[in-house]
Amino acid sequence: MNRAVSVARMQLINKWTFLGIPALIIAGSFALTYAIWLILPSDADTRVSGAAQSVVWYFLALGIQSLTYTFPFSQAMSVSRRTFFIGTTGLFAVVALGISLLYFVLGRVELATNGWGQNGQLYFLGWAAESPAAVQILFNFLVMLALYMTGFWFATVYKRWRATGMLVAWSIIAVVLVGLIALAGWQGWWPQVGAWFAAQTPLSVSGWTALLCAALAVGSYLTLRRATP
Repeated sequence: MNRAVSVARMQLINKWTFLGIPALIIAGSFALTYAIWLILPSDADTRVSGAAQSVVWYFLALGIQSLTYTFPFSQAMSVSRRTFFIGTTGLFAVVALGISLLYFVLGRVELATNGWGQNGQLYFLGWAAESPAAVQILFNFLVMLALYMTGFWFATVYKRWRATGMLVAWSIIAVVLVGLIALAGWQGWWPQVGAWFAAQTPLSVSGWTALLCAALAVGSYLTLRRATP
């Protein structure tokens, strides 16, 4: 465990990439959105913006960078791949949880201030925001963790098999997706598929996302065990 914590500290040597940029994205998305709200004439309708979600997508890039930037250095320092995986993933789970808690608090501030005085919605966005507090935090946390694990897995595939591995991975994903779409159309399943998606709740989506995170974590670790720095 101590070595895993050391790996987390090693990742944080580059604080700008892993902490500074996410903080800048959060502050910048709020400032730009608020400026736009001030410029545009107000009306009776709630003004909704998804700009605050931009930091969520940055976790995809963080997953890639957390491997490519420090994995070679960790191997030179004789850190085991298992320790590197646990320390790195644990760090970003903590970061994702922190941002999820921050977004929940900002959403409550947004409600209390009538959308920052502009009748706006930036953090308290309808579908998930209507759920209990724990579900909101869990939902945001798992979405960020899933994007991080996706980026991390693709980075491990590249480290293990280079460009050939990436080509094969994307080809398999494309074939599976096209095959599922073709099967749904052939069997006439689209109404059932649409009804299934419509019936999903933030809690159920969190459950499916947790399963995706688990699958990506297993795939990443097994691939990382044989990856070369």
